Amino acid sequence: MSLALRHPLWGPLALPLRAMLYVRQKTIPSIPRKRGWRFRTKLELAARLVKWITPLAKRAGKTLWVVVDGGYTKEPFLKPVIAMGATIIGRLRKDAALRDLPRPLRRGRGRPPKYGKNKISLAKRAGHRQGWQTMQCTVYGKTIVKTYKAFLATYGPVGGVIRVVIVKEEHDWFPFFSNDPRVSAAEIVEAFADRATIEQDFHDVKEVWGAGQQQVRNIWTNVATYHLNLWMHTLVELWAWNRPHAELCDRRDSPWDDPDRRPSHADRRKALRRHILQTELSTITEVWSLPRKILRLTQRLMALAT
Repeated sequence: MSLALRHPLWGPLALPLRAMLYVRQKTIPSIPRKRGWRFRTKLELAARLVKWITPLAKRAGKTLWVVVDGGYTKEPFLKPVIAMGATIIGRLRKDAALRDLPRPLRRGRGRPPKYGKNKISLAKRAGHRQGWQTMQCTVYGKTIVKTYKAFLATYGPVGGVIRVVIVKEEHDWFPFFSNDPRVSAAEIVEAFADRATIEQDFHDVKEVWGAGQQQVRNIWTNVATYHLNLWMHTLVELWAWNRPHAELCDRRDSPWDDPDRRPSHADRRKALRRHILQTELSTITEVWSLPRKILRLTQRLMALAT
């Protein structure tokens, strides 16, 4: 689970918060019983992550929006998360079993129905030439125009009414939804686009911090070392949040690179390393008087190290 944010200069990014380890059921017997590990599906683990973050968001006075990919738009995840009061935004299957809105019953005719009687085909809606609209939205840090259709429907795994947004791209179409009908089409598209920042987190945590490469045997130690990588990633991002571009990104040693390119997470980590080493050197020089040759050599070594 990552917290998706929009930096005023660098656009969307995400801060890793917590992860849960999925272990296949057939692998469970190989884990010693004394470790106390129990099998849980990916949907159950995802719901537990939302259960953990919900009280934190409430205490912070924030409205919780959970943005998920199509693999999590299933009842075992959706219904418990909706019961916690979260707003879910996700991608629908193109063959999702949608129905229209129910008709209100007359008084004294029993409980009002949750679902309509008529099925809705997303493929037919997307294939129809009429009804398309355009809107401006911010996607991947850029303001662009999207062609879309938006309508209300009922969906069994959600347990009621959802807002559906079909986005038309150059060669295909994609359906998205929110369990809150009040959420606008632009908010749904923008939120789902911001979800892509977690993919960058996966890359940075593995490639920059080396998550998953730790040589440990205890399964709980694996969980602990993975979270150390997550939190180091988040702390570096927080340290760099208000730092100027010139401090985070020095391209003098790579003239082939674009000097105005957004600083990567690796750039921010290198900048923090330089800051720490320079602070240490300044502290030492305040106590001891070192020759200039030693200082210049130290600075050169620092540049190589970072």
